[in-house]
Amino acid sequence: MQQRIGWLTTGDGARMAFATVGDGRPLLYVSGWLSHLERGWELPEERAFYEGLADGCTLVRYDRPGTGLSAPSGRPPSLQQELAQLDALAATLGPQPFDLMGASMGAPVAAAWAAAHPESVRRLVLYGGWVTGAAIATPEVRDSVLGLVESHWGLGSDVLTDIFAPDAPAGSRAAFARYQRASSTASTARSLLELSYALDIGDVIGRVQAPTLVVHREHDRAAPVAQAVALADGIPGAQLVVLPGRSHLPWAGDTHALVATIRRFIGLRASRTAAGRLTARQDEVAALVSAGRTNREIAASLGIDERSAEGHVERIRVRLGFRSRAQIAAWYAARHEQAGPGELR
Repeated sequence: MQQRIGWLTTGDGARMAFATVGDGRPLLYVSGWLSHLERGWELPEERAFYEGLADGCTLVRYDRPGTGLSAPSGRPPSLQQELAQLDALAATLGPQPFDLMGASMGAPVAAAWAAAHPESVRRLVLYGGWVTGAAIATPEVRDSVLGLVESHWGLGSDVLTDIFAPDAPAGSRAAFARYQRASSTASTARSLLELSYALDIGDVIGRVQAPTLVVHREHDRAAPVAQAVALADGIPGAQLVVLPGRSHLPWAGDTHALVATIRRFIGLRASRTAAGRLTARQDEVAALVSAGRTNREIAASLGIDERSAEGHVERIRVRLGFRSRAQIAAWYAARHEQAGPGELR
């Protein structure tokens, strides 16, 4: 899949970047506090998550003003501004109801927008969210984190990454910490995190009319599962699914179970990008990994650059749910030992 970048202007004049990938009924995705459309797409785990969602629909993502590819708005973040951004995106999707998903801070934002626009939301998915931001951390923890982000954004991004993605490999956590720092300034990061703590949608979620899935990881370290229960209890008829795991970021940990749960709810068949299925090029790369070739040797063998070879290896690792090249090699060898001639194609 290849994403397509576009631009729009919000009602308050901010220029905002958005990305679409896939084909079919729209699924509008509201991310957590920080995003970067290009860097997120380059991170193998995150890209695999988006590809899993986009198989059979058109996934639409965007960068908030002041983050990623979007220009600053000149105004402090607020729920009203968040809802105006969704208004602008929704206007590009046509008159038919669409599916809406919010993750982390995006979950209360998506729920509030769905409550205000019942005619526009076909199905609503809320992952890792909350009703009351003040309930996700004690005042002492909130003040400590906000101060750290503002005064030492490098250390702050490292600390938050460890909280958000404890199940991700160390290399992926390091890459995500760099990606967070590239997504916004320390000042913007602090303002958005402060908004996360300030959001409270308890007075509006009872007006949500769309069929709603609330999905959460049992031991989420950033948002307690009690807030998922509060969301499901507050939204009429909402379905609550609690999955095993500690990671707050949707692409960390057991992503396949999360994607499958979301796809079933919005009426999509099992994704063709499921673990264990590789593209023809990925199969070639896996064979070379199994033969003990380095990324440089793989690149030379396939006539591609070394960075592309490294990206192929990472995407194979993510798709198969592995942590090392040795696991890829063992999987490939076992797969070919078990299969007869012609059975792998």
